[in-house]
Amino acid sequence: MSNILSDFPIGLGCMAMSGMYGPSDEAESIATIHQAIDRGVTLLDTGDFYGMGHNEMLLGKALAGGKRDRVFIQVKFGAQRDPAGAWLGYDARPAAVKTALAYTLRRLNTDHIDLYQPARLDPNVPIEETVGAIAEMIQAGYVRHVGLSEMGVETIRRANAAHRVTALQVEYSLMSRGIEAAILPTMRELKIVATAYGVLSRGLLAGKRIDGVPAGDIRTRMPRWRGENLERNLAMVDRLAAIAREKNATPTQLAMAWVLSRGADITPLAGARTRAQLEDLIGALNVSLSAGDLARIEAAVPADAVAGARYDEHQMAMLDSER
Repeated sequence: MSNILSDFPIGLGCMAMSGMYGPSDEAESIATIHQAIDRGVTLLDTGDFYGMGHNEMLLGKALAGGKRDRVFIQVKFGAQRDPAGAWLGYDARPAAVKTALAYTLRRLNTDHIDLYQPARLDPNVPIEETVGAIAEMIQAGYVRHVGLSEMGVETIRRANAAHRVTALQVEYSLMSRGIEAAILPTMRELKIVATAYGVLSRGLLAGKRIDGVPAGDIRTRMPRWRGENLERNLAMVDRLAAIAREKNATPTQLAMAWVLSRGADITPLAGARTRAQLEDLIGALNVSLSAGDLARIEAAVPADAVAGARYDEHQMAMLDSER
């Protein structure tokens, strides 16, 4: 199945440009967005809670001067934060959907969002009500497509019955392969495409260590980045790096190329905040992987050998996709 979101096989995830992984440089972030567009990357991913609106304002600034019409923007909504940045839960009531959209349109300086998706399932709101509100915004011309994020099979089916769901955003990488058992087959049955985030397992698959992570970085709270878990995971990354050297590629490129091999209906998001990172990830398109290469890569990083969950216990409990 082809991917209707973008002709280019990789999208740009903009979250890291708004402080989630420590400080970033606005000028470099904008230059990265511009370079992505110039390289043919047209799918841009953001969320209204990234930097409490900062990411959308940054993207709006970068797309000024006629660039908006060249891209497909997908936006996540619903996550609640306080002024200090603490996470407060989710709100996907119909009124909240429409209010969030109104502010998003203003921050992005656009008259429509290409794909609008709740960031997580709100346990207090039936998914049909949330999707129904987005459908009303489609009828009004403010949104083009309904999307979902981190939803499980039952929720996907219910949402799609309420209104055609175009895409699901979900973490997918060599280290996070949970969707393969039931979610991905369901998506393919329903002809729902995927945007995959965390394709580098937030830098682990590039060999990054916790001592290189700045204070305030969300990874300091993630189990895979702690103590013995980190050491066990990095041992697998060392094996991946050895294969990458044989292929004249970086571990980053190999991890991205593996996700690209999973099907044209999966668009991996390059979570780049610099032009150098972007080019490294786009370089994955030049990496050819045979069936034997894929087998070696999966043997080097077996999904069942990864140490630690992808989020802390509190965040994992909020993931409908993990139930």
